[in-house]
Formats: sequence, structure tokens, C-alpha cells
Amino acid sequence: MQLKTSEFQCLFTDGLKGLAELFQKNDYELRVAGGAVRDLLSGKRPDDVDFATTATPEEMKRMFQAAGIRMINNKGEQHGTITARIHNENFEVTTLRVDVQTDGRHAEVEFTTDWQQDAERRDLTINSMFLGLDGTLYDYFKGYEDLQNHKVRFVGSAEQRIQEDYLRILRYFRFYGRVALEPDDHEPGTLAAIKANGNGLAGIAGERIWVELKKLVVGNHAGPLLELLYKLGLAQYIGFPTDGDLEEMRRVWENSKRLSPKPMTVLAALFHCSEEVDKTDLRLKVSKEEKTLALFLVKYRHELKKDSKQPHSIKPFTDIIIDNRESDTKMKVYELLKYQGEEKLLKELCQWSIPQFPINGHDLRQLGITSGRDIGAALQRLRDIWKKSHYQMDKDELLSYIES
Repeated sequence: MQLKTSEFQCLFTDGLKGLAELFQKNDYELRVAGGAVRDLLSGKRPDDVDFATTATPEEMKRMFQAAGIRMINNKGEQHGTITARIHNENFEVTTLRVDVQTDGRHAEVEFTTDWQQDAERRDLTINSMFLGLDGTLYDYFKGYEDLQNHKVRFVGSAEQRIQEDYLRILRYFRFYGRVALEPDDHEPGTLAAIKANGNGLAGIAGERIWVELKKLVVGNHAGPLLELLYKLGLAQYIGFPTDGDLEEMRRVWENSKRLSPKPMTVLAALFHCSEEVDKTDLRLKVSKEEKTLALFLVKYRHELKKDSKQPHSIKPFTDIIIDNRESDTKMKVYELLKYQGEEKLLKELCQWSIPQFPINGHDLRQLGITSGRDIGAALQRLRDIWKKSHYQMDKDELLSYIES
């Protein structure tokens, strides 16, 4: 087939046209590779476009230097990737490769000019396709057919692909969430290979695992897929509590999936206590913001709820924002409301602006209160009064409580 969609035509900026002309002039083939092909075939414009070529890194460097094209970020060169900057655009171009040795985490590669050999080393059939710059699809493992049928399959032997890089287990689940229509339409042989090799994830860096997990959790079928991770015995290798609260997680996922929760909002449901958050952080090395969000949710998910007497009031939630005064507290409360499935309260809170407390320490010193401890106590007392007034009292009204 030959692709002629508007999404494909949009790729042809001045930069890409210049790149294509240069490779054609030097008799090297250049094709769009991997995920960008999958996205284009799905009718999406890809965020990132990678290219593959028959030219070696040395040949590319000579070609770019001769044409006066700047090359940046040489970190990928040992893996065959050269990044060229043309018309203020960066283009990552990678030489066709075959894996000569793998250890489940990294691969030693050898360059080739055989497109099918390069496709064979890729993880999933839907990621193993190439697209010529004339729109011709090169598909060696029925990736397009799998994409049309919403199937996610490993290239060749699932076991062999997994043993080359155990992170591919989580990539399988991530792409399953993007492609499959049903939550449980897995090939039994694929799940058997994943279960048999799951312990290989123990040797994968936590940061790499976390990148995949975050994408998995915000994709389709996240609840059933997380349950499947547990069923296949993978939780212990990826930093999750071994007795994670799957019932709570499924409930939270069902409540929040339409509200665009952060990944940690869903995963926090697995934790029974803050100590489990700490253990997961040790394994996955999540960001400080992600960890503090998990701790906040574990602490307040049952303690901070809407007022049963005033179920439509956001006041319990605005009060904690006012009291906490940390810059990200409002975001955390948003996520708490998503966790609880409180869509109406969430919409109301999104429209609420944090009011300015009208009193400061200087105001109290003018009234003769000089002790730091007394000022702190007075400010807290006035803040509580102000909260009870729904943040309506002004400075004079509040100071009258001090004067009396």
C-alpha cells in the first residue's frame, strides 16, 4: 500500500525535504521507522518521527559535514543514531541494526543494510514497520494487519523478544492499552511467555520501569491490565506492594478514568499505608511531586471527604488548601477528588480561586502583640474564624476579635 494521508503530507517540512534530498543525492535509502509509522497508519500525526537508513553513522557524518549541516547530541552514535539539525528542526536518523548480543537490558549491535533484519530485532509487529518517503509501506511481519485487527503481538518468538530486553513485558501492556479494543483479548502464548520471564524485570532499572508504567496507567484498560500484572506475578519485580489493594484500585480507576487522573492517583489505590509508598519509591525512583501526591492521597482519601450535611460544598477541600499553603496543594486536592470520583466537586474547585487571607503579622504587631508565638497563635485563630465565614470577613472584622 501507499500512504497519501494529510497527516503524512504534514511531515514534509523544509527540513525533511532537505534531509530527503541529501540522502537521495548520496544514494542512501531513508525511511520513517517504528512508532511514527504506527501512528500514521492509525490516522494520527506522530509527536516524534524517527528515521532509519542504510547509511552508517560514519557515512552520515561525512555526508552532513560536506553539506554544512550541524550535528548535535552525539550520545546515540554508539547505537547508530545521528541527529542532524536542518532548518531549525532536529532529525534523528539511525542506521539499520541487528542485535549480536543481548543480556535482557542492553544490546550490542552491528550495522546492516537489510531492512527485514532490522525489523526482526524490534519488539512488536505494530512497531516493526517502515514507511518510504513516497508513502510506500514496508511491513515484514503483518504489523498493519495486526493494527487493523487491534492485535498486539511480538515479532517472532515472544520469549526471545522478551529475553532480549525484559522491559518489553511492560511495553507489551502499554501498547495493548493503546491498540486493543477489549481488556482481555491476549494470546495465551504471549501471557505464558511473560509469566515465565517476569523475574527478568528485577534487573531493569526502576526509572525505565516507571516510564512505561506511567504510560500504561493513563491508557485504556489500565485497571484490568494492572490486575493482570498481579495475576502473572510481576508486582514484586516492579516495586508494587505484593498484596496491593486491587479492589480499591479497580474502583478508583473506574471512578477516575474519565477525569484524566495522574498515574500516581490510580496507583495510590494499591497502597495500604505510607510505608508502601516509600518502598515503591525506592524501587522506581519516582519524582518528589509524584511521591508526595501518593502520600497525600493515602493520608486523606478516607479522612477528607465531602460534608454529608452539605454534599455539594467544596469547603472541606478548600479549607485544606487554605491551611496547607503549599503551591501544589490545590493540584493534590484535584487528584483526591478524581480518586473519589467527585466530578461535580472537581469542576467547582477548578473554578475556585484561592482567596487572600487579609491579616498578616504586621497587623497584629500594630495591636501590640509582639511575641512570635502569640502572633502565630492569633493568626491561626483568625484564620479559623475567616474559614468559618467562607472567607468573607475582611481585615477590620477579623481584627475586632483581637481587640475584644
